[in-house]
Amino acid sequence: MTGKTPRRSIESLRSQRWFAVDDMRAFSHRQRFQQIGFNREEFMDRPVIAILNTWSDMSPCHAHLRERAEAIKRGIYRKGGFPVEIPVISVGEIVVKPSTMLYRNFLAMEAEEALRCHPIDGAVLLGGCDKSTPGLLMGAFSMDLPVIYCPAGPMSNGQWRGEKAGAGTHTKKFWEERRAGRVSDAEWIELETSMTRSFGTCNTIGTASTMTGIAEALGMTLPGASSIPAADAAHPRMAARCGERIVDMVLEDMKPSTFITRGSFLNAMAVWMALGGSTNAAIHMIAMAGRRGIDISLGDMAEVAAKVPVLTNVYPIGSNLMQDFYFAGGMQALMRKMGEALDGTQMTVNGATIAENCAGAPCSDDDMIRDFDSPVVPLAKGRTLVVLKGNLAPDGCVIKPSACQPTSSETYWPGAGV
Repeated sequence: MTGKTPRRSIESLRSQRWFAVDDMRAFSHRQRFQQIGFNREEFMDRPVIAILNTWSDMSPCHAHLRERAEAIKRGIYRKGGFPVEIPVISVGEIVVKPSTMLYRNFLAMEAEEALRCHPIDGAVLLGGCDKSTPGLLMGAFSMDLPVIYCPAGPMSNGQWRGEKAGAGTHTKKFWEERRAGRVSDAEWIELETSMTRSFGTCNTIGTASTMTGIAEALGMTLPGASSIPAADAAHPRMAARCGERIVDMVLEDMKPSTFITRGSFLNAMAVWMALGGSTNAAIHMIAMAGRRGIDISLGDMAEVAAKVPVLTNVYPIGSNLMQDFYFAGGMQALMRKMGEALDGTQMTVNGATIAENCAGAPCSDDDMIRDFDSPVVPLAKGRTLVVLKGNLAPDGCVIKPSACQPTSSETYWPGAGV
């Protein structure tokens, strides 16, 4: 499909307003880029591609994004573009107090204005930790330039004494064990080095993997990108392909407004439910859709949640980790198995539809990625999302019954299935 798309001329690109004009100001722009050490022919008459990078020494989830930016640059150069890396706030959840939610909108503003005020034709967005995905996408949707999201990827599997150990969820589990006297002080210190074994986001389906999965379901990532582990060799290869693809997107003028629709967001909701994802997605989904001028509600989410059960056997609902999910077939296998629960006609950044991208995606473990007739949690026993209203929350609140431990073989959290 990409090859059939009409391509823009270089003269029509936004960056040419900075570089191609015959006046004193454009002379200054060209002069200053050569001051950095670039040759004139490196940036003249080429698409200028920003890499918005949330790397930070304070964000272990994003510790590898400097190297991924270099892989992206390789792809951009290979396609004839000119890459420029622009740092933006990291919003790494792990060490920021009290919460990076205070800074999600700051990142959205920074992303939007970084793209607006510079000679940028398109961008690759580098993020992954909880609030970085919605923040970057919100800013990009408002600016509406061609963009592609390159997710940081989950960290490698952790293990402690033969037991799989994931970040976040298992920390709370082992903390309770320590409080009960079943984990010693020495074992507690040992756990610090055993549970998180590489850079990358949490390896459970917490907010990070929920939001990057949503980004893929929206069509904002390359196929399968959201489930590639951060330390896997496939990850820098994917990053390089992001660099290649964004140059074509610029020349095709493929902006979010040209393919992100209400149907895209309904697909994202369905994938969120099938993942058994975080309830935090509710506030981010509404905010992202709002930046595209699309109205979605808690009611829409509840309606989708009533139809799509948890199909992914990964913590905190299942028993595996994100690396296992990837090896089983990852996001593309999940989306293929979801079948008619998704609108396969929705477009994605690679110029193909959801259905085209998922067609034939293999699944090597049907227990890891379930079919609709054998979900991890049946809808009658627990959904990913239930919306409740009452005097404490007249506009609605959300709970996640599927993540609660059953009190018996037949009874889950009392709100399940209602």
